[in-house]
Amino acid sequence: MGRTWLERLNYVLVLLLCLAPAAWLVWRTVQGDLGANPIETLIRQLGVWGLRLLIAGLCITPLARIFKKPRFIRFRRPVGLFAFGYILTHLSTYIGIDQYFDWHAIWKDIVKRPYITIGMLGFTLLLPLALTSFNAAIRKIGPKTWRRIHSLIYLIVPLGVTHYYLLVKADHRPPLIYGAIVALLLGWRVAAKWWPVAARAPRPSVQP
Repeated sequence: MGRTWLERLNYVLVLLLCLAPAAWLVWRTVQGDLGANPIETLIRQLGVWGLRLLIAGLCITPLARIFKKPRFIRFRRPVGLFAFGYILTHLSTYIGIDQYFDWHAIWKDIVKRPYITIGMLGFTLLLPLALTSFNAAIRKIGPKTWRRIHSLIYLIVPLGVTHYYLLVKADHRPPLIYGAIVALLLGWRVAAKWWPVAARAPRPSVQP
């Protein structure tokens, strides 16, 4: 069944919301409003927005089931791909702008700094999710294998929260808040097997 005009509008609004942080960061960069260490601010903000979108993606399935709106699932793919885009840009900025492609220094960081080790692990696990987030990949590997691969998100997001927590030197409240939200979402996933509201809701399909 084709999308209604309202569904198309909602889809466009989701895309615009996902693009808004990037536009805001570009504006701040042009205005020279990234503080005393603009590269560090840019790297951190890109990573934080990537994590926020990953968490937002985790929220979609519970909302779809609780409100019995399986079409909400169609938003999961664009949100997830935008999250990957922010995280990829976060990593690329660190490698290319902060470290000037000094692979020796980058490897030393990976080995010696736990938050970078965890961040790199999370990104490595995220790659297969991004590469299989298209209909052609789903058809090729099959829905069952697709679901197994994408279940890695329940490991990736906690790794992202841990990466953020270890990175922060002073105010740990934001990563702790994100961690609490992720714990609730993971708890919901476990409880959904017995929770009547979730059990009665239509099961969304793999494809949006």
